[in-house]
Amino acid sequence: MDPLCRADSRRGPSEEGSEPPWARFSAWLECVCVVTFDLELGQALEAVYPQDVKLTEKEKSSICYLSFPDSYSGALGDTQFSFRLRQSVGRGPRGVWFEDSDAYNRDAPVTMQKDQSHLYGYVYFRQVKDDTVKRGYFQKSVVLVSRLPLVRLFQSVLQVIAPEYFKLEPCLEEVCHEIDKWPTPTPGHTLLLPCMGEVIKVRIPSKDDKLGGSPVQLNPEESLRPAPLVLPSCHEQDFFQCFQSMLVHVQMLWELMLLGEPVVVMAPSPAVCSETVLALVSSVAPLKYCCDFRPYFTIHDSEFKEYTTRTQAPPSVILGVTNPFFLKTFQCWPHVIRLGELKMSVDLPKQLKMKKLAKLKTLDAKPGVYTAYKTFLHKDKALVRRLLKVGARTVCHRLQLSLLECHQSTSAHQTTCFAPSVPCSSHGSAVCSSQGIQRKRPSEVQSAILRRYLLELTQSFIIPLERYLVSLMPLQRSISPWKTPPPISPFNQEEFIATLEHAGPQLTSVLKGDWLGLYRRFFRSVNFDGWYRLRHREMTQKVESLHLQVICDADLLSWTRDKSEVEIVDLILKLREKLIQARRHQLGMRAELLEKLELSIQSIISSLPQDLQALLHRD
Repeated sequence: MDPLCRADSRRGPSEEGSEPPWARFSAWLECVCVVTFDLELGQALEAVYPQDVKLTEKEKSSICYLSFPDSYSGALGDTQFSFRLRQSVGRGPRGVWFEDSDAYNRDAPVTMQKDQSHLYGYVYFRQVKDDTVKRGYFQKSVVLVSRLPLVRLFQSVLQVIAPEYFKLEPCLEEVCHEIDKWPTPTPGHTLLLPCMGEVIKVRIPSKDDKLGGSPVQLNPEESLRPAPLVLPSCHEQDFFQCFQSMLVHVQMLWELMLLGEPVVVMAPSPAVCSETVLALVSSVAPLKYCCDFRPYFTIHDSEFKEYTTRTQAPPSVILGVTNPFFLKTFQCWPHVIRLGELKMSVDLPKQLKMKKLAKLKTLDAKPGVYTAYKTFLHKDKALVRRLLKVGARTVCHRLQLSLLECHQSTSAHQTTCFAPSVPCSSHGSAVCSSQGIQRKRPSEVQSAILRRYLLELTQSFIIPLERYLVSLMPLQRSISPWKTPPPISPFNQEEFIATLEHAGPQLTSVLKGDWLGLYRRFFRSVNFDGWYRLRHREMTQKVESLHLQVICDADLLSWTRDKSEVEIVDLILKLREKLIQARRHQLGMRAELLEKLELSIQSIISSLPQDLQALLHRD
């Protein structure tokens, strides 16, 4: 199979021994775990692959408890969900994946970078009746543990390997060896990943991608090969399905995420709560959500006491829970979302109502958004109407295609097909006598509209901040090759607020409201601190890059002619340090400029006495 051959061809260095054991595997996963239910021990770790992986006892315990539903569920069959746990102190990743030197983090969007302090768990849980088991049920989970937030990719991998594992247990070790032959995860590249006879085609986004770009497409030559499983996205949630009962509150939820407010999502299943939490976190993209979040959280979690204490204010974290016990535990939390089952239907489901937190005290509290939060921005009442309008037009378009296909089928097979007429008004409404057609209305269209809306809202908020940051950069003409570059000016909140009158969000957003109050509240959040630290580091690297470029263009040898040997040696050492930093941090310098600087350093060394030359060459 050609994709398999392609993956094997990229394995060369590992086979030659230049890569450490499991290097390719570690680029994707920390380990693969199997969790089962033991009558005496409860949830127990049955197997871990690779077998030499070093998990702490705390991590093993967390994985076991997070891999099973927290409350009793009589539902039979398979379910998938995800969790996120804190890595134990003192244990590093399997591979050498440091934030500054990791090529993946350098090229990936900030919202998709590897997490250095947390691990993601992607679960495939099966519960079926089994008379051979004392408890009467077969209960087992296959879990992929990774640092990568690629939920759609790993869920797809589990859909391939987990059912096979339940039928043929020895297959997991073979799967690990197969993953160890995968190409490394490279942002901006489309990858073919063989998995148990299937080939998964996926593209990992790059930070240089245009936001809202097109999904993965097959190349003409690839369409001749056995069809791979093409993933349009490796990480995105179905926004419309997650928010369908909360569309009237989407702006409020966006503000809560932006400000890093403590939120509890209570749902009937781990699948619903984990998907909703991940959708909430990604609602502020491309801004990185810098607070803690747990897509699925249980009473056995090691941070349970930390997050449920009443001696201090709730921390900035989003928790997804299913156990009704949490209704009483989280009464003091300012924002609780109680969800029912997520079901796709013809019409928009009943919207959750805003309710007072005092009504959350009863265990039979109904679904709703329990909060006293008042939004800073006015509600966009047209949002739900636009989603319905787009959805109806999609139905009409799909029906027209089905009519055409039916006509073609009739011509080819001499069969008869009947379909109802669908009159469409100027407002985009559709009247269909066949509800089956409406049930097939795809949610991906509504999800795209909702995602675009939240993206533009976040951009309208961030653009004034980015514009102000540019003004803090030193002027390029003030950067001299002979001096330390001038510092970046500090962020002055009041100075920024003064710029909003003429360069605020009103330039890109029609929403009215207290934008100034929203910014002031944002300045006190963890998200602002994380955003500013990241941007300040990027600006510092930009100044270093400009300084290095000026140095490369300068006549360094002429400058050294009237300088002492001590000054010249000091210059050489500083230039070498800058070269090392430029290559380590990938400052975006052209290779020829760095080579030019290297030659300049060699020319300066050649002008020194022989004893100094020997000393500097030896260093």
